[in-house]
Amino acid sequence: MAEQAASNDLAAGIAGQRVLITAGAGGIGLAIARRLAAHGASLFICDVADDALAAFGEEFPDAGRIKADVSDEGDVDRMFDAAAEKLGGLDALINNAGIAGPTGGVDAIDPADWRRTIDVCLTGQFLCARRAVPMLKSAGGGSVVNMSSAAGRYGYAFRTPYSSAKWGVIGFTQSLAKELGPDNIRVNAILPGIVEGPRMTGVIRDRAAQVGVSYEEMETQYLSNVSLRRMVSPDDVGAMIAFLLSNAGANVSGQSLGVDANVEAL
Repeated sequence: MAEQAASNDLAAGIAGQRVLITAGAGGIGLAIARRLAAHGASLFICDVADDALAAFGEEFPDAGRIKADVSDEGDVDRMFDAAAEKLGGLDALINNAGIAGPTGGVDAIDPADWRRTIDVCLTGQFLCARRAVPMLKSAGGGSVVNMSSAAGRYGYAFRTPYSSAKWGVIGFTQSLAKELGPDNIRVNAILPGIVEGPRMTGVIRDRAAQVGVSYEEMETQYLSNVSLRRMVSPDDVGAMIAFLLSNAGANVSGQSLGVDANVEAL
């Protein structure tokens, strides 16, 4: 009976995995960390916020953590060197770090803001993957989960830097899945929709100000394009990632998985 129960456990296989989560000290990243830690994973995270890193250390004193900007190659190298020393290897990379980028018409967007959004949301995933893959190969395989967005499935007016980066994540994910599959490395993308939290509040506030309506009216407009008429939570995303890292997700690769209450359009 115990063996049967274990086979039915959707979290089976996570315990003991060594997992690196970028931007893991807050928001979706923290929800992922909590979910995986509850299932027995060993964690190493990075973030750019000192206060969040300190709070993470208090909640997870045994986990590794470092201040690092994923768009900075030197920071990424230091992070992976520290993770290798702390964890002794790697079984999964969660490429979670990203920024919202600017809101505005394409003719009003500062090129520096464009570059910064691409650098963090897309190039950062490349810089982390290039260091993670040799470690995953040494472990005999593993999993890479790249954070995209519903904006990586639909065009997103007035958010072109963000949407462009997130479409790029889909191409990056599917290419890596083909490249790394023979090495027993699975690569998938998560596409969150409207995720409750400070970042989404800021996006809705900025768009409301741009078109001259109230925050409440703009929020209603956003949710009118969601079939279930609600936002999703960071923990919803964490649950999907736990599935992908578990034995239950052993044959899921190259997929773009929406966690979005069925966003119909942006």
